[in-house]
Amino acid sequence: MSPKGRPDGEFAPKRAGAEGDPGSPVVERLRAAVQANCHVTDARHARNMTLCTYLLEMRELYRWERGAPLATALPRAEIGAWIARREALWESLEDADYQPLPLEGQMVDPWDADAVNRAIAPFGLVYGAGVGRFGKPQFFLGRLARQEQREGMHILVAGHELARDLSAAPAAMRGGTVTIRLESLARVLAERAEAWAQKRHDGALKSALDAYGCVGGDAAALERMAATEAETLILHELGEREAGNALGPGWEDMLSRLVHRRAEVFVRAARDHLADCLVTLPALLGRDAPAPIHAWFAGLDGMRREIFPRAVDAYVSWRRGDGARALTAAITAGAAHWQGVCSRTLAVFEQDAGEGEVAIEAMSADPASRL
Repeated sequence: MSPKGRPDGEFAPKRAGAEGDPGSPVVERLRAAVQANCHVTDARHARNMTLCTYLLEMRELYRWERGAPLATALPRAEIGAWIARREALWESLEDADYQPLPLEGQMVDPWDADAVNRAIAPFGLVYGAGVGRFGKPQFFLGRLARQEQREGMHILVAGHELARDLSAAPAAMRGGTVTIRLESLARVLAERAEAWAQKRHDGALKSALDAYGCVGGDAAALERMAATEAETLILHELGEREAGNALGPGWEDMLSRLVHRRAEVFVRAARDHLADCLVTLPALLGRDAPAPIHAWFAGLDGMRREIFPRAVDAYVSWRRGDGARALTAAITAGAAHWQGVCSRTLAVFEQDAGEGEVAIEAMSADPASRL
């Protein structure tokens, strides 16, 4: 419980308004219910993170709750005390259930995002519910910045967020709906800019920050960068749909059943590459816009970078002015290679889930799985 006695993490709307405005009694009841579910998922899953990831995400959650500007220093002592209070709250919620959401005089299943979004659209709000990495449920409520239809998909773009959990994924797809969270994306970009400022290495991240005018960590520039990078996220989610069509429904079932962290990281990385080779990277190259390409490679890290070294080499050639020949070839080869890798992982898992997951972990270190 916070010093204010609020069970929702000390966050309160900054203003009250008409019934449809964020801060109104109607929206506040909804916000409080969504935030309560966010606390429940954090109580159940936050401690499964690595310590470094946990501390970084707690810092950004604190920043969001306090409304602190991006890329500004935060008081360490105050954050430490806040973390202790938050962890005490989570301990009280470890056995709590997710609660239904109050809408139009009825209680709605918190997983029924489509029904919630239909009800709150007149209020200019957007809601998201889904399952992220390592099986962690994720919820959020935000202001709707814009929406569009593209290639049969309904795209919702959220601006300021009113409720969120610890792991704020900037993009998600569920069914025929893609949700983009500009505020969360800006926070991810701010973290990258801060990390770069500590070492100031040359490379893709510096080139992206230079292209967007963000080298100084200016919050307004980061928000402008997020507005442009949202298009890359939309393209990726459209690529995820294409990858899903190619792999079939068994893929999502496999993801929901994986229990070994390295196996899940590997299969997600392989499918991400398939999605980007099918849609994202061809579209970015076709638009002849260097900044988003620099940004894509700036975000190529961890397992995704480890298993796709050809893309890294091709990016270097592109920067040296080869006319994108190496990058185009890598993307074309990648579309076939990653579909093959994904199909093999699915096949071994469906044959025997337990042994298949062990085999998938072995595949993650097999040079034949890399490109």
